[in-house]
Amino acid sequence: MKTLIVDDSRMMRMVLKGILMKEGHEIFEAADGLEALEQLQQHGCCDLALLDWNMPNMNGYDLLCAIRKEPVYDDMKLVMVTTEAEMDQMQKALSSGADDYMMKPFAKEVVIEKLAMLGLGGRT
Repeated sequence: MKTLIVDDSRMMRMVLKGILMKEGHEIFEAADGLEALEQLQQHGCCDLALLDWNMPNMNGYDLLCAIRKEPVYDDMKLVMVTTEAEMDQMQKALSSGADDYMMKPFAKEVVIEKLAMLGLGGRT
């Protein structure tokens, strides 16, 4: 299973990568939305992308909208992973095409539960 982790925090990418690799995911990383679009062009569609909201150059919300405009990525599951806790922010992301929303900080079990809810659980 191919997964793209997009976060400007290298530490957050490492944490998510560690969790997801144990679940059998092949990981690609990007530090911002522009780099994420380059990764998608280079590696093709992923099964899952975890998008931080607040990043330089192109934030996660703008990346979400850019991905959802491209039919080739229709089957990709997109999860916003962020500290943004306001209900209107969550609704904005979900109504723009996010499949789910995960609040930082999170426990490993929350990540695994989200994957299962999206039909991406278990080792592949």
